[in-house]
Amino acid sequence: MKIDLKDVAGGAVQEKFAHSFEKVMENMQDVNTPYKDKRQIIITMTFVQNEQRDNVVADISVKEKLAAQGGLTTQFAVGRDLRSGEVIAEEYGKQLRGQISMEETEKIDTETGEVIDMRKVKGE
Repeated sequence: MKIDLKDVAGGAVQEKFAHSFEKVMENMQDVNTPYKDKRQIIITMTFVQNEQRDNVVADISVKEKLAAQGGLTTQFAVGRDLRSGEVIAEEYGKQLRGQISMEETEKIDTETGEVIDMRKVKGE
């Protein structure tokens, strides 16, 4: 006996496979996933027959196993607000948010050419 999957369930198996294939190809192109991870498309057919053995119900599922996106790392400064006692956390990279960098401490006045110490300027 020969059966073509494209004909099973009115073509729905082929349609589901094509959808899963597209998801696998997209996942393989995602730069946030490891390139070496294997991907899979799993077609499962489960058959249950009646006691007379003249009728079979087939449950069909098509699913894909994709590569997971890689993890991310960040850093938080954690402490307690001294006034309220509330726990606070602030994400940071090279510096804490609101903290002035060395590049921001001086600016040049374009009209006079004078170097301005921004730490002494109020209101900015």
